[in-house]
Amino acid sequence: MTGPSLQVALDLLELSRALQIAEEAVAGGAVWIEAGTPLIKSAGMDAVRALRAAFPKNEIIADMKVADTGALEVEMAAKAGASIVCVLADSDDAVIHEAVRAARHYGVRIMADLINVADPVARSQELEEMGVDIINAHVGIDQQMIGKSSIDLIARIAGRISVPVAVAGGLDADTAAQAVRHGASVVIVGSTITKSGDVTASARAIRTAIDNPSRVSQTAETAEETIRRLLTGIATPRVSDAMHRKGAMHDIISICGDVHMAGRAVTVQTFAGDWAKPVEAIDRAGEGDVIVINNDAATHIAPWGELATLSCINRGIAGVVIDGAVRDVDDIRRLGFPVFATATVPNAGEPKGLGEINCEITCCGQEVKPGDWIVGDENGVVVIPRERAYEVARRAVEVQKAEDRIREEIRRGSTLSSVMELLKWEKK
Repeated sequence: MTGPSLQVALDLLELSRALQIAEEAVAGGAVWIEAGTPLIKSAGMDAVRALRAAFPKNEIIADMKVADTGALEVEMAAKAGASIVCVLADSDDAVIHEAVRAARHYGVRIMADLINVADPVARSQELEEMGVDIINAHVGIDQQMIGKSSIDLIARIAGRISVPVAVAGGLDADTAAQAVRHGASVVIVGSTITKSGDVTASARAIRTAIDNPSRVSQTAETAEETIRRLLTGIATPRVSDAMHRKGAMHDIISICGDVHMAGRAVTVQTFAGDWAKPVEAIDRAGEGDVIVINNDAATHIAPWGELATLSCINRGIAGVVIDGAVRDVDDIRRLGFPVFATATVPNAGEPKGLGEINCEITCCGQEVKPGDWIVGDENGVVVIPRERAYEVARRAVEVQKAEDRIREEIRRGSTLSSVMELLKWEKK
C-alpha cells in the first residue's frame, strides 16, 4: 500500500444491490471492496464469491469479525475469494494466532478491528507483534450515534505502530481527509457512499478528499450546533423512524402547511384559553427555541393568535406547538410561521396567569420536558428526549441516506417490494 486506498463497506442485506453499488463505487474511485458483516450474515460466503467474480483485480475484504475458530473462518473466506479477512481485535490471543497462521497458509492478510477495545494503543501493539497485517481504527455505528469518533481513535494510535492503519466509522469527505492527515493508509466508507442517490459521485468526492487532504477543512461544531444543523435539515418521518416509531404527537396539524421547525422546548402549562403564561413564555424563550403549550386539550377557546406569533418572530423563536386551539389563522398563514395546533377557533381566552412555564407537561399524547428537542413539519411534530438528541439526529440522517438510495433504485424502474426483498424477509 503506497497511498491511501478507498474501501467501500457493503453493509447491506441484499447481494444484488451490493453488487450494483460496488460497481458504481469502483467507478468513483473505490479500489477495495468489503463484504460487510450484515451482507455475510445474510448471503454467507456467496457474497465473497460474487464480489471476487465481479471484481477479479480488486482487494476483496471479508468483514467476518472473527471472534472464535480463527483458522476455520479465515480458510473459508480465503477459499471464497477474499484477500483480506477481518478479525475482532478484542478476541483471545489464541484466536488471533490461529487466524494469522491460516492467513499465511492461504496467502491472505488479516485486518484487526479495534471496535470496543478498552486500550487501543496497547492492543494494537500486541496485534502487530502477533503478525496482524492491518489495524482498523473503527468506531461502530451505534457508538457513532452517541458521539464517539473514529478520528479520535486513529489519533490515539497514529505513530504508535508500524503496520498500516485503516479507519472506519461514519466517515464523509471531511473526516476521510482528517483520517489521512492522521496517517490512515486505508479509508473505509460505508453509508456516505452506499446510501447515496449517486454512489459514483459520492465515492469520487471521498477519493478527491483523501487525495488532497490538506485542502479539506472542517469547522469544529459543538454538540448543540450539530444537533440543530441535522434536525433542521430532516423531515419528521425520518426522526420517527430513527426513534422506532416513537415520539410523534397525536392529532396535531401544521397551521401554515409546508413549514419546518427544530429547536429546544420551552414548555407551558395553561388552562382553557388562559393566554398569560403562553405569552410570557415568549420572553423566557431563546432564539431557536420552540414553545410547547398544554392548553388543557381545550379546543373551544384559544390561548394563541397573531399578536403572539408576531412577538415570536421578533424574538427569533423557531415555532409553537399547542395541545388545543389557535385563532387568527389567516394572519398566521400570511406570516408563514410554524404554528401547530389541534384545532382552530375564533374565541380568545383571558390572561388570568394560571399555570407554569418550563415544567414537565403532556402535549398531544407525548411527555415533554424543558430542553427536549421538538421537530415539526407538514407531517406532524416529534419530541426527542434531550438526552438522546445527538443520537436520534444522527440516526435520522442514516434513515434519510438509506431512503435516498432506495428512491434512486425505484427511479431506475424497480419497486419498493423488490428492492427490499420483502418476501425473503417476511417473518416466518
